[in-house]
Amino acid sequence: MPVEITSRKNDLVKEMLHLSDSAAYRREKRMFAAEGARLCSDAARSGLRIDSLLYTGRAGEKYGSYLDAIRKASPAEYLVSQPVAAYLSGTRSPQGVFCVCAMPETGRPLPAAAKTLLVLEDMQDPANMGAVLRTAEALGIDGVLLCGSCCDAYSPKALRASMGAVFRVPLLRSDDAPAAVRRLNEAGFTTLAAVPDPSAVPVTSLRRGRPTAAVVGNEGSGLTRETQRACSVRVTIPMRGRAESLNAAASAAILMWEMTRAEAGGEGL
Repeated sequence: MPVEITSRKNDLVKEMLHLSDSAAYRREKRMFAAEGARLCSDAARSGLRIDSLLYTGRAGEKYGSYLDAIRKASPAEYLVSQPVAAYLSGTRSPQGVFCVCAMPETGRPLPAAAKTLLVLEDMQDPANMGAVLRTAEALGIDGVLLCGSCCDAYSPKALRASMGAVFRVPLLRSDDAPAAVRRLNEAGFTTLAAVPDPSAVPVTSLRRGRPTAAVVGNEGSGLTRETQRACSVRVTIPMRGRAESLNAAASAAILMWEMTRAEAGGEGL
């Protein structure tokens, strides 16, 4: 039988709020809080360690099939009151399902067969981060390298936007983007600096060649000059309209699509 929680002052409730609110605390504990029947079920089905499952009585009746998958992975189960669920929720219409999960491993070496990578430098918007990871999974990108002051991929907003992709896309981290790019160059990758500059090489001319990594910068300021200089080639997305640049998530999506399209056939860049 699940343990009942009816107080906002419960230690587990306070722990979950701390995990939701603090990226530093998430990194320290290597844990994060997830919300939503599908997202929590996805974490369990993706093989993450689940420490705790929390749900309301109403959610137990409505989302039984999702909860069954989470129960198989969780050693602890709690029935929370509606007021506690509303207190924990970061959404306007909470489903009443929550879990505490261990983060997947990060910092693993690249797979020997990796051919397509995305490098993000100083991406700040968690919604953009989640959207990028969702696209990376959909297109089969081999890994995403988070560099510099990128926002936390396990923040509540990034988790929701990723639709569970954060659980499955290999994530690597580096404090130094230029150094990371240089290591990729040494490993045989062509590194593409994404810039809004019509004098750069159109990314649509990308053809099959060596393994490729697209490098995308901060939403407002783009890539740092040092990172641009470290890359093999500067590329741009041709635009016919009056917009000077694209949203970072949109740019990353186009670059990833072009990388995977090029990997399917053609000659070198």
